[in-house]
Amino acid sequence: MRIGKQDQALTAIAASDAVSVTVRGNDLCRDLIGGINFTDYFWLLVTGDRPSAAQGRVTDACLVAIAEHGLVPSVQAARMTLAAGPDAWQGAIAAGILGMGSVVAGSSETAGRYLGELVDRVRETGQDADTVARESLEELQARRQKVPGLGHPQHSSGDPRADRLLAVAKEEGVEGEHVAMLRAIARHAPGIMNRPLPINVSGAIPALMLDAGFPRGAMKGVPILARTAGLVAHLLEESQRSIGFVMSHHADQAISYDGLPARKDDR
Repeated sequence: MRIGKQDQALTAIAASDAVSVTVRGNDLCRDLIGGINFTDYFWLLVTGDRPSAAQGRVTDACLVAIAEHGLVPSVQAARMTLAAGPDAWQGAIAAGILGMGSVVAGSSETAGRYLGELVDRVRETGQDADTVARESLEELQARRQKVPGLGHPQHSSGDPRADRLLAVAKEEGVEGEHVAMLRAIARHAPGIMNRPLPINVSGAIPALMLDAGFPRGAMKGVPILARTAGLVAHLLEESQRSIGFVMSHHADQAISYDGLPARKDDR
């Protein structure tokens, strides 16, 4: 049974024949293997164009910034999966990636969409970034919603990763409308939300990537790619000295049961 449209059986990413493999218009063996680094290759695969030096450095900085962040839920899921199935590396990696939702790692996509919408509003209305930022923050405050890209439970005085990424953007001349909007939001958020809200890494990453020209629709791929590298490190360590069951045991100890008591046997 046919489902969906059947008239666009095309791809512009890769093809192969008996003697060659073509990727985005490049011969894989002649032009790419040994001739391009992986960060630049990632950009080429997604966009179809090789990145400039500035685009490549910004992308590399974002990937490095988010690749590892300790025993976050996605890492715990991956390590406990491997502890339960030591031969299931692919399953453990998948478990970790599936654990990357809108709160952890996937928040870069949410912040990117938010920044993009506000930049679109500036372009459509002709208002300046500060006006649009204030209006949006007031809307979020009225709905009691969080500000995407701002705040951090541990780095309350400022996320050092975000600070460094913004410095890289300045060094590379990649400060555009999205970075400007992020800074405008950060200027006005503390007063409107009545609490400290520094720029976090999940706000800095999409601001840099969007200003560098990365597609908004592929933003979630940046933390997914980066965290996959971190998961490989954790899974190798897990296979050598396992803590998966240690984490499981500590979770069991930390969580108390408050359900109904078992019914006593009256016989």
